[in-house]
Amino acid sequence: MLLRAVNVGGRKLGMSDLRRLTEAAGGRSVETYLQSGNVVFAGAAAVASALSTALTAELGFEVPVLRRTAKELADVVENNPFDAAGTMLSVTFLEAPPPAGAVAAVAPNAFGSDRFVVRGREIYVHTPDGYGRTKLNNAFWERKLGMVATTRNWNTVCALADLTTR
Repeated sequence: MLLRAVNVGGRKLGMSDLRRLTEAAGGRSVETYLQSGNVVFAGAAAVASALSTALTAELGFEVPVLRRTAKELADVVENNPFDAAGTMLSVTFLEAPPPAGAVAAVAPNAFGSDRFVVRGREIYVHTPDGYGRTKLNNAFWERKLGMVATTRNWNTVCALADLTTR
């Protein structure tokens, strides 16, 4: 699962707390990755909504939780449309497939050398000058699409996919 807006802007959640809350929500074999709200677990889909509720109670603010299965993460890695990896590539995970009209309204060549490809509930974003300089950031996609999103760099996406195969 991917948590939105955890450990940014003064919001703090220790990974041991995230593991504890995920286990309490019904997750098994819980592992976290980095300090940015990435958790891998075995368990039912209902764990995501139970975890979101528990996080809200624990932290006092809403924490959207986006769930991807091991197969879905493997597909994200396999379907990379760019010949890029590492810090020049990121994936924005969406809560649902975006409205076609909203995506079509984003001019694909209006962002300098930055490019994007939408595939299902994911947006692959290639930023040759670095993600910190792009306008195609998480806030941009949330605003344009009107839905919750969370972004991970390619290295994190690959690491999470690897964790799901253990």
